[in-house]
Amino acid sequence: MFIQTEATPNPATLKFLPGKEVLPVGTADFRDADTARAASPLAGRLFDIPGVTGVFFGYDFVTVTKDGPDWQHLKPAILGAIMEQFMSGAPVMASGGQAATDRADQAGEFYDKADSEIVITIKELLDTRVRPAVAQDGGDITFRGYENGTVFLHMKGACAGCPSSTATLKHGIQNLLRHFIPEVEHVEQIG
Repeated sequence: MFIQTEATPNPATLKFLPGKEVLPVGTADFRDADTARAASPLAGRLFDIPGVTGVFFGYDFVTVTKDGPDWQHLKPAILGAIMEQFMSGAPVMASGGQAATDRADQAGEFYDKADSEIVITIKELLDTRVRPAVAQDGGDITFRGYENGTVFLHMKGACAGCPSSTATLKHGIQNLLRHFIPEVEHVEQIG
């Protein structure tokens, strides 16, 4: 099994491409070891590696965030954990882990029902124009809410804590949404 790695705009995050489907639907973002272990054997295994502080799963990639050690010291252990997981044939997520992640994403949404059409358009633009580009960098951006002309988004994976995330939000996404939806005035990141 050959696992490719790609740099991301976030120097603390590296993207791993196992050449296999990681998550068929949605994404999963883990920022602590206990949550990771409960939801995913692979995420738990990655958090067992000293220096790993975040794990994100996309359709065909795993993004790992570190704190401290150089990548040259962490990469062999991460590659080994990913290879072991896929060679075992075991599922990436524990039963129910993915469903819980998806429900948590949708449960956190807030907007006035009168703005439903605007929200549908915002989500469509995010899904068709923003998320595919962000996934190439090892991350994801999800809709959280809309209120008084401000769109609230949650950044995951390589996007969380990325030095260029503010530029992505303000110059990229905000301009895109303003162009197609005149009611949108601002875009803000929420955790």
